[in-house]
Amino acid sequence: MTTHAAPPGSHRPSGVHLRRPRPPALDAGTLATLRTAGISLLLGVGYGAYAQFIARSGGSASYGQLALALISGAVLAVLVFTLVRTGHALPRELRAGAWGVLVGCAMGFLYSLTGHSVLLSSGIGLALGAATVLGTFYAFYTREP
Repeated sequence: MTTHAAPPGSHRPSGVHLRRPRPPALDAGTLATLRTAGISLLLGVGYGAYAQFIARSGGSASYGQLALALISGAVLAVLVFTLVRTGHALPRELRAGAWGVLVGCAMGFLYSLTGHSVLLSSGIGLALGAATVLGTFYAFYTREP
């Protein structure tokens, strides 16, 4: 019986293992962007699910409620992502105002889904937006140089 010889150059000495090249490490900017995108996506999913839950009001689910959940969640996720990524370019007063407008509009919209009047929903949104402006301005003012 004959055996086949190994072709030249294919023999590795014992103890030598081929290593796969490591994927390039992510830099700090990419990690921050991924973290921001993940948090924005999580907030958007939660907001959309809650909007659908309120609109459903104990009845059966429909495609309109699914569309409401997807659209409202996607809009909130994009707005939060944009505000977090570009907010540092704004002065603290405008950044606090932007967060106030975002939170006030989002909460006013959720409250309007309960079936209350537009005036009451606007008042709730305005009150929560004003509280957010005060809170975020205080946080930005005390933590920035």
